Formats: sequence, C-alpha cells, structure tokens
Amino acid sequence: MPRPTKAQFTALIVASMMFMEQLDGTILATALPSIANSLHVDTVATSVALTSYIIGLAIFIPASGALADRLGSRSVLMVAICIFVTSSLLCAQANSLPFLACMRTLQGIGGALMVPIGRLVIIRSTPRDQLVRTMTWMMLPATLGPLLGPVVGGFITTWFSWRWNFYLNIPIGLVGLGLTWRFIPQIYEPTPPPFDLKGMVLAGGGLALLSVFAELFSHAEGSITLRLAMLGAGCLLMAIYCIHAFRIPAPLLDFRLMRIPTFRISVFAGAASRVAVGSLPFLMPSFLQIGMGLNAAQSGLVTFTAPIGALLTRPFVPAILKRWGFRRVLMFNGVSAAVVFTLVASFRLPHALWLFSLILACAGAAQAIQFSAYNTIAYADVPASSMSAATSLYSTMQQIMLSAGICIAAGTLTVLGQIYGHTTPTLGDFSAGFLVTGAVSLLAVPFAASLAPSAGASMSGNKH
Repeated sequence: MPRPTKAQFTALIVASMMFMEQLDGTILATALPSIANSLHVDTVATSVALTSYIIGLAIFIPASGALADRLGSRSVLMVAICIFVTSSLLCAQANSLPFLACMRTLQGIGGALMVPIGRLVIIRSTPRDQLVRTMTWMMLPATLGPLLGPVVGGFITTWFSWRWNFYLNIPIGLVGLGLTWRFIPQIYEPTPPPFDLKGMVLAGGGLALLSVFAELFSHAEGSITLRLAMLGAGCLLMAIYCIHAFRIPAPLLDFRLMRIPTFRISVFAGAASRVAVGSLPFLMPSFLQIGMGLNAAQSGLVTFTAPIGALLTRPFVPAILKRWGFRRVLMFNGVSAAVVFTLVASFRLPHALWLFSLILACAGAAQAIQFSAYNTIAYADVPASSMSAATSLYSTMQQIMLSAGICIAAGTLTVLGQIYGHTTPTLGDFSAGFLVTGAVSLLAVPFAASLAPSAGASMSGNKH
C-alpha cells in the first residue's frame, strides 16, 4: 500500500478517535455484569451506564459543527479528547452507579464532539477528487473497534477488572491528543452566524429523550407509561425545533440542506441501511446464544468475522466506486444487505458455523463499501459555507437511525412475544427480527436509484 498523503494521515488521526470511542462502547457492554457485582447493584440497572453516554452524545452532536466554526477545529478536538480521557479516568474510579452514570454522560459529550468535528476537518481539508480514498483511510482503523471490543473487554474484565476497560482509553487518548496538536489544522469560520442556543436546547433535549426511549424500549425496562412519556416529549420537542429551524437563517440542524439531492438521498438511503446495521449488536449475540445455544465465547468468535470482512474490503472501495459509480454500487449493496439478512434469518445450527461466519464476513464487506460511499457522496454538492451544518445534521441522523434499528428489532421481538405468549424470545422470533430490519434496509434501493448516474463523479472518478 502506498505511503499515506497528508490528508490520509489526518484521516488516520481522526480514525484513532473513532477507534477509541467505538472500542469503549463495545468493551463496556461485556463488562456490565462485573460492574453490577462490584457496585452492588442489579445487572439490569447498570444499563444506565450505556444510556447516560447516549444522552451526552445526543445533546452535543447537533452543536459540534457550530462550536468548531467559532472556537477552531483543532481547539475543540483537543478539548473533546481531554473530556473523554478525563471522564474515562473518573469512570474507572467510580464507587457508585450514579457517579458512573454522570461520568459516562460527560464521556458522551466528549464523544459527540470528537467524531463529527474530525470528519469536518477531513472534508474541509481534502480535495474532492481525493475524498473517497481519504475517507477509506479514516474508516480502516475505526473498523477495529467493534472487532476488538468484545474480545478485549472479555479478556480485561476476566483477568483484570472492569475498571481497566476505562483505563485503556487514557494512552490512546493521549496519543491522539499529541497528534491532534501537531497535525490537525485550526479551521475557523471567519464570520459565523449567531449560535442557536434555543435550537440546542430543543434539539438536544428532544434527541436525548428519544435516545433514552430507545434504550429503555430495547431492554424492556421502565413502565409503558414512562416509555410513552419519553417518546411523546421527545417528538414534541423535535416538532417545536423544526418550526424554530425554519424561522431563523442559521439553525443548529439546518433541514434546508435536504434540498441538495445528493445530501438528501445519502441521508434517507443511509437511514434505511443504518436501521439494519443498528439492529445487529442487539439481535446477533442473543440470536446466537439464546436462539442457537452457543456460549459467549463461541458467539464472539463467530461474529468476529464481520469486521474482518469490512477491514479486508475497505482498501478496494475507491477502485469499486471508480469502476461502477455511486448509484450502481449503492443500489447493489441495498439489495445485497437484504439478501444477507435473509440468509442470517434462515440459518439453523445443524449447518456448519463456518458458513455462517462466511455470511457475516460478506455482510461486513458490503457494509464497508456502502457506508464509505454514503459518507462521501453526502458532501459532493454541499457548499463550503454549509459544511459545518451538513456534518452536524448528518452525524445526528446517523445516531437517530442506529437507535431506531434497536427499537425496530426490540419491537419485533416484543410484539411476537405478546402474540405467542412467551417471555423469552425464540429462534423464530430472532429470525423475524432479521427479516424485518432487512426489509427496512431494502428501502435504500429506490433512494439510491434516484441518484443521477453521474452523481459524485468528481469524487469517484467514474465517467459513465
């Protein structure tokens, strides 16, 4: 592989932040029983450690671009890394669940600022004809987070302590801090519009409530009244925000960007695809362990292959897009995702597990191509003056759709349980969950088909 350019090296620095954030999330999920035992609480209650992080993430993602415009991209990134590392250290020292939840919220704020602003730096500092290759470099290390998380988390929790899962962020964060100070450019907006504080309260509050609803719903926690209240209040705040956003010239989340065809199609097609991807961390471990009777170690080894498929495919993404273009690649991947989910749903244990692993590897490869394409073409026609707003809106939609995937999968299992009267989901229930989310992913195809054949040609190099 050729030596990385300056833009690609910047992308690798941003990818290290994504790696740290994703590794932290996947590691923690494996450590919840150990945390419950250490803090003398019920295991179910420790899910607040996941929910509180999502709250911090949801509130501050919309504000990320606006803050970078005012304070400078490098400055905000360095502050974000410091917040993430400091809160990780404090999480490791937690002796009570409320304290851990508060520090996880702070950690979510750091995570909300790191990745969107890192992506903004790359988009603003990279020529459009190099963006596909640069974004591919950014996604390579980030792929390792989900790959290593369950394995590293299980090892650390078993042989050391759950606290070391948080200590692991410190050296990674310090290296990222030094590289950011040395290599990330300080990019400002010369004359930024007034900061939309009212919009931040409305959008951040609405997204936080909807995220908490998704978390409660996916784990079947809280009363129905509480969940409906969260859903209703979140939708109400977002409705008020939409009215507010169209009344001011520079809202925090600018929905007027949806008038740009490539951005709009990337958001909507990507939404359908991310619902399917968001459901996988919820469905897959339970499908293998509850539905098929595998133990946690066997389940981890089987799912290990999906990120490997993504990792091996990413270097070929620029050539694939150059050969076939964004429109055809996204249409094909939309269909292939639904096919893969159908194959997963129909799998039963008497079949060889290596075949199931191969299916997951193909799924990982398809996702690598698909999301590299989405994350690039979204910005093909966005004016330079609107890049901050576009990055904030796109990152926010990503988070919403990933949470929606969990809700749809959990809702499918809940409805089937009520229909058939069983409290524990069966193998057939999980299969239905995969079929439903796979069907949702198929909705990406007509959106992708509406792209112009020449869409993103300046980025992909495809001329026909």
